[in-house]
Amino acid sequence: MKDLFGKAILDYQTNNNPEDLITETSISEEDEMSVAYLFRSYDEMPKVEQKALQLAKGKVLDVGCGAGSHSLTLQNDRNLDVTSIDISEKAIQACTLRGLKQAKVQDLMTLENETFDTIIVLMNGPGICGKLKNIPAFLLKLKSLLNPGGQILMDSSDIIYMFDEDEDGGKWIPSENEYYGETIFNITYKGEKEAPLDWLFLDYNTLQNAAFANGLQCELILEGEHYDYLAKLSI
Repeated sequence: MKDLFGKAILDYQTNNNPEDLITETSISEEDEMSVAYLFRSYDEMPKVEQKALQLAKGKVLDVGCGAGSHSLTLQNDRNLDVTSIDISEKAIQACTLRGLKQAKVQDLMTLENETFDTIIVLMNGPGICGKLKNIPAFLLKLKSLLNPGGQILMDSSDIIYMFDEDEDGGKWIPSENEYYGETIFNITYKGEKEAPLDWLFLDYNTLQNAAFANGLQCELILEGEHYDYLAKLSI
């Protein structure tokens, strides 16, 4: 990967002529995304994200922290002990420049020897799994990192609304999809195109079933304004 997402974040942080990201998925057309959105304050965040940050407690792990906005709110406004991880080296550089005390380049699936009271996986947390088949291993890894009484706060969206209806009112979903929430995500930044990325959106019922199957309780905390939701998972 060229890490164009991380490059855009670092360019914005260092005022290195940042440009909008051009995003496109297998079910949506090209769209411009301002990198500034990733640097939003608590007041600028969607209600689903605000609620997750309100519920966070104890020692926190922020998975896929990106530009670190969620972590900064927890560290600076809530005085919580936050570890922020991302696979993007450039994004972590930006997080450190923004003042995050414990930001590191780390793949969730290889994180060991630490446990947490709260794990947040926001901005479509399941996305990093890519495919539905990867959800069990993802949930079991998160579960292994929880302290007794700990919680996982995760948001996603049910994207069934993006598919056309057929004549009998059902949804027409391309047959090559194992699950309708599986998409392919493309990013272009400053004329460079990133390798296509598998990106998963997970409806709440599917998440709940997967959680139960892997020894986790699952509670719907809040539904957002556009088919999105926040869920809490616990042992």
